Amino acid sequence: MTSLVLHDYFRSSASFRVRAALNLKGLAYERVEVSLIAGDQRSDAYLEQNAQGFVPMLVVDGEPIIQSLAIIDWLDRAYPEPRLIPDDPMPRAVALAQAQVVASDIHPLNNLRVLKYLTKDLGLNEQTKDRWIHEWILQGFDALEAMAGEGRYLGGDAPGIADCCLVPQMYNARRFEVPLDSYPRLAAIDAACMELDAFQRAHPDGVKPA
Repeated sequence: MTSLVLHDYFRSSASFRVRAALNLKGLAYERVEVSLIAGDQRSDAYLEQNAQGFVPMLVVDGEPIIQSLAIIDWLDRAYPEPRLIPDDPMPRAVALAQAQVVASDIHPLNNLRVLKYLTKDLGLNEQTKDRWIHEWILQGFDALEAMAGEGRYLGGDAPGIADCCLVPQMYNARRFEVPLDSYPRLAAIDAACMELDAFQRAHPDGVKPA
């Protein structure tokens, strides 16, 4: 039996994506908490396996895989059902484009290391930092709302890779008090996903340390 060990941080949205994907696949895995606040990701032992020092990292029979979308792609190759990334070229491109709106365009500008740099190195105050956070989430959500289609999920009739990216980003938006009234489709899709056990068990509230 393949050994799956997920190194993650409970509130990391990239980690949330992978937890949701693992749960949608129905896979058992061991979870190791890597505290970004405590700096666990910069330890020598962690950097030996993950030179970037990021979470998540999925260790498969001792072999590490980093970057959340690469992990989800591996999961889809290793455990094809249920599919999270379509096989057909056009639906695949649509799903990956939706996922990348979050994973490439919104999230990197608002992750912990960037926010720390804005305040500690550039001297931005909290109000200006919050404006920064809101701007990039709103720009991304404007696009994603238009791309959402009419299905119950971004993935259509079943959740897919784009939904695994959307739900954590909606969680972050609410944490940062981003107004969401302009995004009824995204809100409805997020609510539909959160009715599923896979997303409920992946939620930060379900895995946060005691």
